[in-house]
Amino acid sequence: MKLKWLLMGIIAAAAMILTVACTHLPNDVAVSESSSGKQVNVVVNGIITVTLDSNATTGYSWEIKDIQETSGQRILQKIDNKYVASTGGAIGAGGKEVWTFTVLVAGKSTLTMDYSQPWVGGQKDARTFTLTVVSKYATK
Repeated sequence: MKLKWLLMGIIAAAAMILTVACTHLPNDVAVSESSSGKQVNVVVNGIITVTLDSNATTGYSWEIKDIQETSGQRILQKIDNKYVASTGGAIGAGGKEVWTFTVLVAGKSTLTMDYSQPWVGGQKDARTFTLTVVSKYATK
């Protein structure tokens, strides 16, 4: 009876190890404002695209407030950001800001962005976006 339980335990442990070893991390991750406060997993050299609602006609824009690196190494590197206007053509209509980051090394990083009017006296921190990124090297 003890041998049966021991074998079942060994089989269960082996199954867990195989599951972890065979877990596939995405190369590219796309998130929106609904992902704020969440965690994403991505492979090193992968791309993270953050798309956030924005309205340039009000003077508001997204800016990186902080990137906390828990490993002491730079994990995320911004490679692009752009404003994409609404396709409706209405005056004053909002659009999207699209931020693109590449993942440099394995580790854990927390990205914090604020939606603010950047000038002196402008509204600060009208909205905040936070994303935790866990990156790992690809397994074969």
